[in-house]
Amino acid sequence: MSKELFPYVIDEHFKTKVAYFSMEFAIDQSLKTYSGGLGFLAGSHMRSANDKRQHTLGIGMLWSYGYYDQGRHEDNTLKIDFRRKFYYFLQETGIVVEVMINGKPVKVKAYLLPADTFRSAPVILLTTDIFENDYLSRTISHKLYDPNEETRIAQEIVLGIGGVKVLDAMGIDIDIYHMNEGHALPMVFELMKKYPEFEELKKHVVFTTHTPEMAGNEVHNVHFLGRMGFFNDFSVEEVQKKLDYYDENFSLTVGALKTSKRANAVSKIHEKVANEMWKDVPGKCEIISITNAQNMRYWADKQLLSWMLEHEDYQLVGRKKHLKHILFEEVADQTGKLFDPDILTLVWARRFAEYKRPWLLTYDMERFRALITNTDRPIQIIWAGKPFPLDYRAVSMFNDLILMSKEFKNVAVLTGYELRLSKMLKQGSDVWLNTPRWGREASGTSGMSAGINGSVHFSIADGWHAEFQKDGVNSFTIPHADPTLPVEEQDRHDYLAMMEKLENVILPMYYENQKEWITIVKNGMNDIHGYFTSSRMVVEYYEKLYNFKPYEPKRLSDRLMKEHQPLT
Repeated sequence: MSKELFPYVIDEHFKTKVAYFSMEFAIDQSLKTYSGGLGFLAGSHMRSANDKRQHTLGIGMLWSYGYYDQGRHEDNTLKIDFRRKFYYFLQETGIVVEVMINGKPVKVKAYLLPADTFRSAPVILLTTDIFENDYLSRTISHKLYDPNEETRIAQEIVLGIGGVKVLDAMGIDIDIYHMNEGHALPMVFELMKKYPEFEELKKHVVFTTHTPEMAGNEVHNVHFLGRMGFFNDFSVEEVQKKLDYYDENFSLTVGALKTSKRANAVSKIHEKVANEMWKDVPGKCEIISITNAQNMRYWADKQLLSWMLEHEDYQLVGRKKHLKHILFEEVADQTGKLFDPDILTLVWARRFAEYKRPWLLTYDMERFRALITNTDRPIQIIWAGKPFPLDYRAVSMFNDLILMSKEFKNVAVLTGYELRLSKMLKQGSDVWLNTPRWGREASGTSGMSAGINGSVHFSIADGWHAEFQKDGVNSFTIPHADPTLPVEEQDRHDYLAMMEKLENVILPMYYENQKEWITIVKNGMNDIHGYFTSSRMVVEYYEKLYNFKPYEPKRLSDRLMKEHQPLT
């Protein structure tokens, strides 16, 4: 790989040359190339690849209008804006390649985010929004996750096929091509030209599946994909024979599982869910788990972490109040409400999606009103997050919360949930609430970066929380309903369990046993610092995916996993 891309000496343990393909990268607030958790994860991966001096390079898309800008209408409800972005810190590579989309040539230009700009791995960003293309071709890289099916497929062709061609044009040798979700699957149909033997191809490809939700496991008509150029120069019949996959509806996840040497789910529970989901796929690769994590160099407040490590409780409490003041300035600026740093502040903030149940706290409005107006054990609640623009149910949930919040001076709904606000909320909250229906949160990482900042994780025991939680010791766990029950019964059960824990355990402890509260805060920070950081995660990727060979001897990360608390 070109030496000029890396301003650091590659660690001998991580010399395997990796290209990490992802639709999203959340690397800095100023670079709008992400929508939510997938991007946050990819951003942390790139930061830790830099920290560990790994031979890893990111391949992504340069979205001209980003995901969208979250604003407010006159009544404060959600306003979706698309504003053109310009990035003067990206470098021209001089590389332009051509891909075929729907039978027509489209030019793809490559820009470079240098490694030392934001202390990440170097990232190559691709765009079709250049003068050499007609207007329709230019729109391919306008908006992340464009709802039009043809545009979406075109984006995946640009990322996958265009990404491989750019690497070749730059003279960059790659050992392992990593698909972060199935979006980059067209990549393998370009690689088939280099590696015509199917088993040889698979030695160079790995895959991460991030979710059991259908939105993250795209399915398209196989002949439509063929017409669009998804399979590159191969016919549908050739691909079907090569992959032994003859379904009329082609799953990108199935395609990735069939063309990779190994795949990973993103938590231990998700490993079980994913293997159950795809158990009937013949010829699929093994699916293991590598639990997601976050880069704490970026997310952790250094002073807060220092006081925790030095066992300075008084300073830790003081620093936490200072961080709450910073968050509350944002609350006041957006809503005109003045929050009190001495009052327990609970935050629900992540992508708005129905299965994540952002509305669960308001399931019983009379009980919610009693909670909010209780002056003996007061509470402040903040919601934030971005619904997909065309997910009208999620947009409606967001707007319903905004309208409800007008009744209370201690309830706020914030807009602009990107890296900056996310960090502010995590550093300024006391409790970080997570309410997915069990089995549907593959990992969830927001609680890790909240917990490292002294925000106690309060969650359904799904995803990473199931591996981390010691209820009442380092976090609080909501006993979840039987997932085979009807959804309405699950919601009712989980709501009652959540409120029982909040009203009778969390609030009394916060106000009446500050010493025990601080102990839980510190235990959570310490346990996250010890394991749920992406410095551990990126080592596991090298050992368990990139350098994986069948029948290899036990690896360091296997021993680390054995020493880690087992999932119960």
